[in-house]
Amino acid sequence: MKYIKQNNAVVLLEDGMIFHGKSVGISGIATGEICFNTGMTGYQEVFTDPSYYGQLMITTNAHIGNYGVHADEVESDSMKIAGLICKNFNNGFSREGAKGDLYQYFQDQNKVVVADVDTRALVRYIRHKGAMNAIISSETTDIYALQKQLEKVPSMEGLELSSKVTTEKSYFFGDEKAKYKVAVLDIGVKRNILKCLSDRDCYLQVFPMHASYQEMNAWNPNGFFLSNGPGDPSAMPEVIEEVKKITEDGNPVFGICLGHQALALSESIATYKMHNGHRGINHPVINLSSGKAEVTSQNHGFGISEEDIKNNPNVEVTHVNLNDNTVEGIKLLNKNCFSVQYHPEASPGPHDSRYLFDQFVSNIKNHKNNK
Repeated sequence: MKYIKQNNAVVLLEDGMIFHGKSVGISGIATGEICFNTGMTGYQEVFTDPSYYGQLMITTNAHIGNYGVHADEVESDSMKIAGLICKNFNNGFSREGAKGDLYQYFQDQNKVVVADVDTRALVRYIRHKGAMNAIISSETTDIYALQKQLEKVPSMEGLELSSKVTTEKSYFFGDEKAKYKVAVLDIGVKRNILKCLSDRDCYLQVFPMHASYQEMNAWNPNGFFLSNGPGDPSAMPEVIEEVKKITEDGNPVFGICLGHQALALSESIATYKMHNGHRGINHPVINLSSGKAEVTSQNHGFGISEEDIKNNPNVEVTHVNLNDNTVEGIKLLNKNCFSVQYHPEASPGPHDSRYLFDQFVSNIKNHKNNK
């Protein structure tokens, strides 16, 4: 196990609250909206999830790094969190199959870590106060200077971030001899979502967020997928307009997370900033059709308006969060579209909800047969 020199470090919230800790790895400063994830495993998938772009991550599990890192456990080509706040950072690992330790991984990714923080107190504080911006520093503990820098950080509300993580140009994924073709609108897609689709005999073309419906439809896909991603869904009106065009042609559409919110906005259902959001791998959701509960993996700070759904006869709620009764899934009664707020690929997390990919492929099959 490597010896890590630890310097004093600080976590400063935008309301002036201060938490102290120790540095791990590089010396630096990072800013973003502070959030917490309650998962006990899957930290590498979380750190590389594009939906976390621009956020400072608190891990509530007391130990991070125990099982090291592995190249197969990433959701994108790089770490997407802005920085990490944790209690105990393990620079060794016990898993035989690991390819390295988390310390070196953060070094290679040039990300700031503040450890030895009272994360229990910090999470309790922001659970009460709500989501807010923060700054972490292992470079300086000058609170006045850090406050000045924090004042320049934009609010997550109204912030468009998908353009920071979308692919620059379209690419293909899966077996080109697969039975079905699916066009993926990449507004921050996770790799395991693509794998879940390709495992179900789908050949994918992944398009950048600013691709037009005309461009995607020229490939003649059998269905369209709207991906997860970061930022405020209402801050990308051009994407919403293209989603409207996608849904109007009768082809099957499936949306996850930000894609779910984009689908809702395309039907004039408003989105809103949640007090803290849902981030973890054990959130209970009920499927209103089957009556069965699912333990789900979630990562979102925005929700869709239940009131607007009640006033829209073409939209039906399909899933509800059992912790706070927020909307977790919808389907369009006049179109071949459905979406969920949570992550059915569940990487990390339980696989209770992977049937939704089967449902999407079934919709594609039926639509193809009826053409």
